[in-house]
Amino acid sequence: MGFDLVIRGGRVATGGVLAEADIGVTGGRIAALGSGLDGAEVIEAGGLIVTPGGVDPHCHIEQMSGMGLMNADTFETATRSAAMGGTTSVISFAAQRKGQRLAEAVADYTARARRGAAIDHAFHISVSDASVPGFETDLRDLIAAGHRSIKVFTTYNIKLEDADILAILRIAGEAGALTCIHAENDAIIADARARLLAEGRVRPVDHAASRPREAEIEAIARMCRLAEAARAPVMIFHVSTAEGVAEIAAARARGAPVWAETCPHYLFQTEAVLDKPGREGAKWMCSPPQRTEADQRALWAGLAAGHLQVVSSDHAPYRFDETGKFSNGLDAPFPAIANGMPGLEPRQPLMFDAMVSGGRTGLAGFLRATCEAPADLYGLPGKGRIAPGADADLVLWDPARSVTYGANDLHDNVGYNPWEGTTVTGWPVATLLRGVPVMREGEYLGTPGAGQWLRRDAIGTRPKDLTGGKS
Repeated sequence: MGFDLVIRGGRVATGGVLAEADIGVTGGRIAALGSGLDGAEVIEAGGLIVTPGGVDPHCHIEQMSGMGLMNADTFETATRSAAMGGTTSVISFAAQRKGQRLAEAVADYTARARRGAAIDHAFHISVSDASVPGFETDLRDLIAAGHRSIKVFTTYNIKLEDADILAILRIAGEAGALTCIHAENDAIIADARARLLAEGRVRPVDHAASRPREAEIEAIARMCRLAEAARAPVMIFHVSTAEGVAEIAAARARGAPVWAETCPHYLFQTEAVLDKPGREGAKWMCSPPQRTEADQRALWAGLAAGHLQVVSSDHAPYRFDETGKFSNGLDAPFPAIANGMPGLEPRQPLMFDAMVSGGRTGLAGFLRATCEAPADLYGLPGKGRIAPGADADLVLWDPARSVTYGANDLHDNVGYNPWEGTTVTGWPVATLLRGVPVMREGEYLGTPGAGQWLRRDAIGTRPKDLTGGKS
């Protein structure tokens, strides 16, 4: 049988193990796994590891922040960067402005992505104002149309009150959607920030103390209880503390429909990264902040035990200049410095290095956290696995290649790399989206606008090992 494309002789990652095989691709989908396959085009993959394309379900792209600042990346630059790092599907945010109808917000971001996205994409409906006209109607209609996740905040100037979150949970649960939560207690943060400013502590390093771990712990516990009360599933975003993991584990043990993610900057960095001369530490400012080595150990243990299911990038790109981090001035105090850092491109190499090359969880853990679980939990059945019928989103890795990140070698529009000086072993040498190369040997081959919007299935069809709490 002839195929459009054959990936020949690679070590193919299926079922968490490697087996030498050819992959036959027809019509953008995997048609067969076997040996001796022939195709109109052949890519030789001898000595390489072939994995599914990464699925990054937490990215801020071409988005206005709560501070009123547009982040640095367009869909064109962000998805270029993603493809260069081995990610083929992203879920970013359709962020509602105060007073804006949800349908208008989603239409706005859909148009932005259609212009520029070079890889496949979906949106979280990010809610900041539940009082707008037609809110419930719009939310139900958008969920039915295939937008199967909602984002809410418990802090910032876009936070929702518990009553609104509970109402959203009930709508989402009934309609087959997942509610994602930035969980930090706003009152604890406001108190800590006021005390620091009163003491004249305004440097980037003081940002860590301004968001105490108790803020995360309390809000996670409260959101888990709201999920139980509504009988509706939640995803706790960017868990950073050992106690946060423990709250999630306890909730899942009670049978609560709770899932959770963490990010590379919490797994590999501590708050010490903020303590740099001058304003340099602002490059690593994010919320929640990086924590301690003890928290890192707890996060890794949480991933191994299944309390945390996903590693996302939380890509939040701002340039290190007056257009980004310092839009409020070069001497701005930490509350006026834009929060976030780039992560789309390095997420997969960082995790491959730690989990596969370093053996931290092995290949199965890498695939589960960065490909399979994100696809399953967010309703993307054609993504995240190498199997007949799945989209031919494939990444070819050279497991022996070591690369040290430089000062500005990412392919986004941020202008710096927060992983400068970090060496990773295992490097993506080719990325294919639905059988079409979008990167080969460091050359970007993608086409702006060629990425497809992903209509997502109702949640509730996931494997038993991904269902919250008890099976």
